[in-house]
Amino acid sequence: MRKILLASRGTYVTDGKYDLFDKPRNEIKWAYITTARKSVPNVEYIKKHEQRMRELGWDFEILDINGKTPDQLRQALADKEAINMLGGNTFFLIKCIRESGFRDVLEEFLARGGVYCGSSAGSYVACPSIEMATWKDDKAFDGHGVTDFTGMNMVPFLIVAHCTLEIITIVKPHIEQSKYDVKLLNDQQAIQIKDNQIEYLEDLNIQSKDFGG
Repeated sequence: MRKILLASRGTYVTDGKYDLFDKPRNEIKWAYITTARKSVPNVEYIKKHEQRMRELGWDFEILDINGKTPDQLRQALADKEAINMLGGNTFFLIKCIRESGFRDVLEEFLARGGVYCGSSAGSYVACPSIEMATWKDDKAFDGHGVTDFTGMNMVPFLIVAHCTLEIITIVKPHIEQSKYDVKLLNDQQAIQIKDNQIEYLEDLNIQSKDFGG
């Protein structure tokens, strides 16, 4: 049974409503993967998420998958129960996922009951394609030489994060042309996959805690 949470912003992972665990989140051993931050100019959101997790009493360890081997990843995740994959540059993240063998290690992690939580780029890479990372402004991203947009294919749909009415208007033509089902998320929403059931979630209370990423 796979348990996955895909959010627009990382604040949903820390503060939103979802029921993927049978114990409080501050009793879970987390791997906090911040690799996608390494190709964005402002990483203050990373520090703010770390601060928030500490405020909530989370037991987490920072993990950078860039340059790691599959065995190193297995060792890092050996005692972990959940992954919090934060956002940043989707293309850099998928590049690191491929080079490190993270996808296969993640499958093993999920098979033994681990939970994957992604936000923004962390959600995008879970999809069958990361093409939607080019939809909002195809001149505004650093693609890191990535031309194959294949994602980890953990879910059968695409996600567009940080949706506003303006963004929905921009991406609508791409949605109509995509061969995949596309799910839109604003920054108070997430999608939960549990027992093969896909559920939209929304928690308006996290808006005041929204600080990016």
